[in-house]
Amino acid sequence: MSWGTELWDQFDNLEKHTQWGIDTLEKCIKFVKERTEIELSYAKQLRNLSKKYQPKKNSKEEEEYKYTSCKAFISTLNEMNDYAGQHEVISENMASQIIVDLARYVQELKQERKSNFHDGRKAQQHIETCWKQLESSKRRFERDCKEADRAQQYFEKMDADINVTKADVEKARQQAQIRHQMAEDSKADYSSILQKFNHEQHEYYHTHIPNIFQKIQEMEERRIVRIGESMKTYAEVDRQVIPIIGKCLDGIVKAAESIDQKNDSQLVIEAYKSGFEPPGDIEFEDYTQPMKRTVSDNSLSNSRGEGKPDLKFGGKSKGKLWPFIKKNKSPKQQKEPLSHRFNEFMTSKPKIHCFRSLKRGLSLKLGATPEDFSNLPPEQRRKKLQQKVDELSKEIQKEMDQRDAITKMKDVYLKNPQMGDPASLDHKLAEVSQNIEKLRLETQKFEAWLAEVEGRLPARSEQARRQSGLYDSQNPPTVNNCAQDRESPDGSYTEEQSQESEVKVLATDFDDEFDDEEPLPAIGTCKALYTFEGQNEGTISVVEGETLYVIEEDKGDGWTRIRRNEDEEGYVPTSYVEVCLDKNAKGAKTYI
Repeated sequence: MSWGTELWDQFDNLEKHTQWGIDTLEKCIKFVKERTEIELSYAKQLRNLSKKYQPKKNSKEEEEYKYTSCKAFISTLNEMNDYAGQHEVISENMASQIIVDLARYVQELKQERKSNFHDGRKAQQHIETCWKQLESSKRRFERDCKEADRAQQYFEKMDADINVTKADVEKARQQAQIRHQMAEDSKADYSSILQKFNHEQHEYYHTHIPNIFQKIQEMEERRIVRIGESMKTYAEVDRQVIPIIGKCLDGIVKAAESIDQKNDSQLVIEAYKSGFEPPGDIEFEDYTQPMKRTVSDNSLSNSRGEGKPDLKFGGKSKGKLWPFIKKNKSPKQQKEPLSHRFNEFMTSKPKIHCFRSLKRGLSLKLGATPEDFSNLPPEQRRKKLQQKVDELSKEIQKEMDQRDAITKMKDVYLKNPQMGDPASLDHKLAEVSQNIEKLRLETQKFEAWLAEVEGRLPARSEQARRQSGLYDSQNPPTVNNCAQDRESPDGSYTEEQSQESEVKVLATDFDDEFDDEEPLPAIGTCKALYTFEGQNEGTISVVEGETLYVIEEDKGDGWTRIRRNEDEEGYVPTSYVEVCLDKNAKGAKTYI
């Protein structure tokens, strides 16, 4: 089966068919090119998606990704990033192994096709020239034969005419002979050209055209084979990345299997554990014996006449003890007896607790965070200090690496002075050494605080744990607002905005209400278990081992009110002190 023998007369159709084949090849190239663009776009979108959900650096999200479920999610994002990289590999391989090769092959194919059809047209032109020569010799032979025949007829006519001279007859005879000779020459020339044409025609249809068409056929078959090879390469490019994509998917599965719910639960405990003990039992309140309080037996009335100076509370010169007791604004109205005021204070005590918690919570929240994190509960403080120590250690290591690099560079300069001046690095080396020393001092400071906290955490006595959970005996069980609005040990609170506004107004009214009131009496003593830096409003600083007076015990919010002397009083965390109440003192509680 050969195009040269079967399609000897289909030169134009073969030319159209081979052009269609090249167009098909270019269409395949365009298809693969668009596929590479899709792969790149898909990979870019996957990378952007992975980047979008990556945790932001130095943000709260980054802290949340310590849980195994979040780590698995990060691993999934990273695997998807690698998955996107494989699609980029697909695009690159298709571009290099298919598009580039096919584009080069198309140019070669066009050149080969052009050369083959040029040879075919040249053969066609040659046979057409031979055909024209044959036609020309044939027409000349025909013309000469007709001219010889007419000359012969004219001679015979002249020879038969008796009136024509002999010279004219001879002339006619010679002319007929000349014409006859010309016809014979034309005949011989026509016969020669005809034989030559037949030979050229035979060569054209049996040699030249078959050879040219055979080359075109081979060219077309190579094109078809090349398309098949490109299709195989197209599939192989995808097949090559399947194992890596499978590993990416396996990585996602492995990350999912690494999720440990128990570990995450433990991390929640570590993140939010305060280190405080739960509240103790609520004492029994005996209502069978009504409490009678008069001016004569009230210690507050007796203390009024002792001339004690006003207490300084949280750095302020005046103690504001009963902010919810209304004061008559009329200047002429006589002041109520102190016993009446005390009874009203006892009935409004839950509100006092709420306002105190809110006010102290605000001061702790709005105050600046101390360097040693003393405003935090022990466990959270330990974690913050440990985190700070780790950060400083990393910075020290970084500075040490920089110092080693500078030292090596200086040694190189010493061995090869042409590379640089060693003295130029002394200033930088000294600066780095100073930074290391500063960081080490800073680390020692935080390590000392950390050791102090870690040494204190398990040291609480049974009595301190029991005292830290007591509630106020005067707090009626029907009051709900205070229980809901008590602050956490770190000073946070959850009151609604409307309640907060109300308390602020009340605080403003009562700030100047009790400037002349006497301080609360001491209901016991306490011993500081740990050092506490009271840097926020309403708190007081204590030193480990120091003995102080208790004037208001823990209301369940984790804070105890103490007094050092007549001018210094404030709140300290209940877990930082060991309380010993005087059972005979007024306001002290009895355990049952």
